[in-house]
Amino acid sequence: MIKHIDDHYPLVEEDRLVTEELTVRQLTGRDESHLVALSGGHRLQAAAADAFLSLQSMALEEGYQLAIASSFRSFERQCVIWNGKATGLREVHDDQGREIIMARLSPGEKVHAILRHSALPGISRHHWGTDIDIFDEAAMPDDYALQLKPDEVTEGGIFDPLHCWLDEKMAMDQSCGFFRPYGIDRGGVAPERWHLSYAPCAVHCESACSEGMLERILAGADIAQWEFVSTYLPELLRRYTEVPVDWCLKRYRN
Repeated sequence: MIKHIDDHYPLVEEDRLVTEELTVRQLTGRDESHLVALSGGHRLQAAAADAFLSLQSMALEEGYQLAIASSFRSFERQCVIWNGKATGLREVHDDQGREIIMARLSPGEKVHAILRHSALPGISRHHWGTDIDIFDEAAMPDDYALQLKPDEVTEGGIFDPLHCWLDEKMAMDQSCGFFRPYGIDRGGVAPERWHLSYAPCAVHCESACSEGMLERILAGADIAQWEFVSTYLPELLRRYTEVPVDWCLKRYRN
């Protein structure tokens, strides 16, 4: 069914199922009806939420207080993040955590600098209700400010023990279906050891994110640096959206 949504979006097949369970609007973060609530105001798909609670219980038995820093993120919220960074209202950092002076960059350099750490609206895995950013609350001193930066999760970092435990569970397929889509630097998104994705649902969302569908959605939104993005969208999607098939165990990809 073709349906006009509002003044910001073009005519798209909004009610068409693009996975076994999600519509176009749900897949792109503009409909939240597929989500259930968790503590702390977080939301996920029901299956992902149940799996997280199981993983959280397992972690607690080992002394880790597994907590969510970020779960579902709406299209509108991702727009605020993207446009804020593209216009200089929000800081953009390099891989070492140093601020990038965006005013000195060309449009293309700005887009690549943002995509290294933040997804385009409509394309973020956090729209799906399958992905979370996590940390060990038990490891944090009372006055500690969570940053979600590499030095927190690398060897010697405050959350490294939790992630070493998760590495072991993932290798044995005992991580309740959660794996790391950005575990290795392949020249696109920077490695994010804290980013977990619920494979049984996420693999279907990945295959449903067609270039044509995303281009229609983005073309109808207010996206900063859209001229560059629209010109190079296929290349940007390949580099910053696609993840290798082996990000999760083979049995979840069948």
